Amino acid sequence: MSYILAENLVKKYGTGEAAVKAVSGISFKIESGEFIGIMGESGSGKSTILSILGAMNSPTEGNLIIDGMDIYSLSMDQKADFRKEFLGFVFQSFHLMPYLTARENVMLPLTTTNFSKKEKMEMADETLARVGLKGKEGRLPNALSGGEKERVAIARAIVNEPPILLADEPTGNLDTATTMEVMSLLKSLNEEGMTIVMVTHNHECAAFAGRIIELSDGKLANYDLKLEKLNA
Repeated sequence: MSYILAENLVKKYGTGEAAVKAVSGISFKIESGEFIGIMGESGSGKSTILSILGAMNSPTEGNLIIDGMDIYSLSMDQKADFRKEFLGFVFQSFHLMPYLTARENVMLPLTTTNFSKKEKMEMADETLARVGLKGKEGRLPNALSGGEKERVAIARAIVNEPPILLADEPTGNLDTATTMEVMSLLKSLNEEGMTIVMVTHNHECAAFAGRIIELSDGKLANYDLKLEKLNA
């Protein structure tokens, strides 16, 4: 079985004739260690699919199997445990706590773990160094550039070493040069074995993915698209 298996996913909002299908019967497979780009026009269902993959948005129909687990048959507590153990999340808006330092922001996912405070600080500092922010552990977000904020957000997402990273337009607020730096960082994480699923509208970002899933009007337009075909 594939590492991530989505089977006939449907997501409806509303009821009766007023119901809107954000996702209409989408199926795909992702293997461990892949870097997948999800592309499509606004309203195509990209972010809905990502939220379903993140165990945060129950599909109306269909199944999601990750590492052999039927995710939406789990209880709320089990899904929370799954997210904590398996998933890291990176968003377009960095979602950093403005009153916490870079180190303290990165420590947030470790709050419910059994590590000592010293161990949590060491883990945060090691992860910040890993994303190129050694020496900036004590800075507040307003003292960081946009690219540095995104690196803090990535460090926070990977500090507990999840096998899967879900990224929703992670470079949407960044300039071209900083975008390439962040994408190179994501690529290096993928080369270390992390499975990455990234929603993007940017073809230059999509070039870092090994495979592209293209959506259109909530449906699967292309399942195994290569960037050269997308640009043709």
